[in-house]
Amino acid sequence: MTNGSSTAPVVAISGAGSGLGAAMAKSFAADGYRVVVTDQHEDRARSVAEQLDGEGHFACAMDVTDSAQWARLDDEIGTRYGRLDVLINNAGVATGGMLGETPLDDWAWVLDIDLMGVVRGCHQFVGRFRAQGHGHIINVASFAGLAGAPAIASYGTAKAGVVALSEMLRAELAPAGVEVSVLCPAFVTTKLTETMRAPDGDYAARVQRWMARSGVSAEDVAAVVLSAVRRPKFLLLTHRDTRWMYRLKRWFPELYFRIMMKQMRKMMPKPGDSSG
Repeated sequence: MTNGSSTAPVVAISGAGSGLGAAMAKSFAADGYRVVVTDQHEDRARSVAEQLDGEGHFACAMDVTDSAQWARLDDEIGTRYGRLDVLINNAGVATGGMLGETPLDDWAWVLDIDLMGVVRGCHQFVGRFRAQGHGHIINVASFAGLAGAPAIASYGTAKAGVVALSEMLRAELAPAGVEVSVLCPAFVTTKLTETMRAPDGDYAARVQRWMARSGVSAEDVAAVVLSAVRRPKFLLLTHRDTRWMYRLKRWFPELYFRIMMKQMRKMMPKPGDSSG
């Protein structure tokens, strides 16, 4: 691929070989960006890059748990483009289960990818953004990081960490003219359940059903992200019900808790019920 217009903005997206990452890659490419598509699976990254509108895109394999690979990506971006306008820390995995049921190995796995993967990406690129004096970092969390809901303790903790990190990073980078956003979608149909770890064998199937019922697509979420870059906004809530739930939790936390528990009793199976 050619480098396209040398003045076209550049976006780098982790975990862009499928699902939400791929949708964001296509959305930004259609808007004139040169897209750096990274994924743990190089074939997926290349497949997405080949489908993008425009020129100047680049695909590579990258494991977000490897700091050396983040450094190599930074070097590659500097050599190819000499700039980075948007960094989207999107790569993630999912875990389910109550706190006492979730193996500590699963905790370590989800924290290393979902939280520390974001930390590594931000840590690697903040120097470049500060030197440029402009840019936008978007960290993909989840409404699970805000909800305080049961049965997703490890995943929710990782995503809550991403929210907290983003809040602090926003304050650190504001004086340099660099924007930060945190994306907190609820259920969206992606391939997240393919690698999901959960003590309950039916958990992934239930999540797939909740994804299918959400009415919000990966393309819808990608549009929200692009809009937030055009007109900067920090907290990105992509589902209508999560917007009022977030406000309710902030203003009336006890009422929020009672409503959440009522909803969770409807969603979660009763003891002995394997139908979900």
